Amino acid sequence: MMQLYWAPRTRSFTALWMLGETGQPYERVLVDVTTGAQKAPDYLAINPMGKVPALKDGEVSLAEAAAICAYVAERCPDAKLAPEIDDPKRAKYLQWLFFAPGCIEPAIVQVATKLEMNPVAAGWGEATRVFDVLDQALANGPWILGENFSAADVVIGSGLNFAIRIFKMVPSRPSFDAYIARCAARPAFQRAEKLASGQ
Repeated sequence: MMQLYWAPRTRSFTALWMLGETGQPYERVLVDVTTGAQKAPDYLAINPMGKVPALKDGEVSLAEAAAICAYVAERCPDAKLAPEIDDPKRAKYLQWLFFAPGCIEPAIVQVATKLEMNPVAAGWGEATRVFDVLDQALANGPWILGENFSAADVVIGSGLNFAIRIFKMVPSRPSFDAYIARCAARPAFQRAEKLASGQ
């Protein structure tokens, strides 16, 4: 059984949501970040960055929320949270899965902190362009791949929910609001929200 190392009110929400979407049992292992448990040697052996979430699956361990989502999607194929390897949508699935931590998160931080950055030097380019591209992709909906909900939606939806709905770090757009509402209507999202809030 997979073990999710997590803490309330952290990015663990993404992994909680993803595991909930599979419908498969897993074990939650609380890492009390308020006491510094994430810096303990036994936890650093699982995630040397000392952050949550992290996942163990037998002898395998990994961190980074998007990587956890990709791994879980592959380990639970019956949940259909990733296109098959020969599905033409597989390429766009991978693109969006990595677009979230590679472009959306840095763009959110840039806007929220008013950080001036040369777009040529920034791996994500221009923050406004990141949001324009995402806006255009979500306009067709309902999900990032059209009709098929996937792990990419978990990663993107989590980030937008965090940045727009919860902390209001960046301005919203109609397509973002509608997308977040669709994500928030999913039962696995709602269960993860309760867990992540410490309930």
